[in-house]
Amino acid sequence: MIFGLFSRPAPPRFPDAADFGYIELRGATTRVVVVPALGGKIVEMELAGRQWLWKSHVVPYTVPTDGASFEETADSGGYDDCFPTIAPCRLPTWIKGFGGLELPDHGELWSQQPEVDLQANGGGQSVQLTWTGRATPTRFQRTVRVTPQGVVEMSYAATNLGTERFPFIWSSHPVFPMGATTRLHLPSDTRVRVGSQQGVDIAEYGSDMRWPDLRMDGRQVDFTRPDAVARRYAAKLFLDAREGWAALIEDDLWLKVEFDTRQVTNIGIWLNKDEVGPGKRGGKARVIGLEPCIGAPDALSDALGSWNRAHWIDPGATVNWALRWSGKRVAPDSD
Repeated sequence: MIFGLFSRPAPPRFPDAADFGYIELRGATTRVVVVPALGGKIVEMELAGRQWLWKSHVVPYTVPTDGASFEETADSGGYDDCFPTIAPCRLPTWIKGFGGLELPDHGELWSQQPEVDLQANGGGQSVQLTWTGRATPTRFQRTVRVTPQGVVEMSYAATNLGTERFPFIWSSHPVFPMGATTRLHLPSDTRVRVGSQQGVDIAEYGSDMRWPDLRMDGRQVDFTRPDAVARRYAAKLFLDAREGWAALIEDDLWLKVEFDTRQVTNIGIWLNKDEVGPGKRGGKARVIGLEPCIGAPDALSDALGSWNRAHWIDPGATVNWALRWSGKRVAPDSD
């Protein structure tokens, strides 16, 4: 009889930022890690002593390739930008020069490696990433700067390189973990519309539902604590950007984003509590997307339709906007 010691093989190691090459920006206690090879994904954003971004333990980081599915390459967590659409769609035939154009899931940025311009000076550290559209005549730039005070400033520029007006929507797409203590702090009485939902029935009073008390399954539900809304569900909500700020709170730590409402018109809220698994590999996810955006809902075709929330860039013109992320530690019940 032979005795031996048997053990399960170790699970495969998921690649991390170091496997692809990364750019690290620092200021005060803030740290931001950008990976150009992953479509310019921000994989870490540390402010006020907390690493805020969620990372999938099911879908690994993978360099995107032509024809690869979004789920297998980009649904790994972190912070991406979506342009000129969020959901896959076909543009209406009446769009001059672009009628019938097919746009991929989450737009054109995630699937290509951008050009990189890294800068460092006394005013902080910054990196500018530039994407050129494949299906669209566009140039998209995102500059991330970490100030000496630890504020993360993101400035954007989208340029129409073509000869016809071009419609677009844009959304920041940072993904954060959802836990029992997670709170969403947004201006009260802000108008809300439902983009999608699974596992729950969030009803609208016409088009005049207001944050944070939304009517769900026949009752009023406070959405400031998303984990307590239901046992499992998923929903995408769109708020009018009325006051130019939103915050995510974990205990006494706040992550706040600020913007100019003349430029950034909406806030998307993606809530997923064990309803939608990441990628095609199954599993569960409890995540929140706190997503300042321009236009709504997720599909540009719908924004051009009944929602009437698409935006346009004239030939040769550039549209600019900016976000400002900051973190702080405050008393738990502070506003």
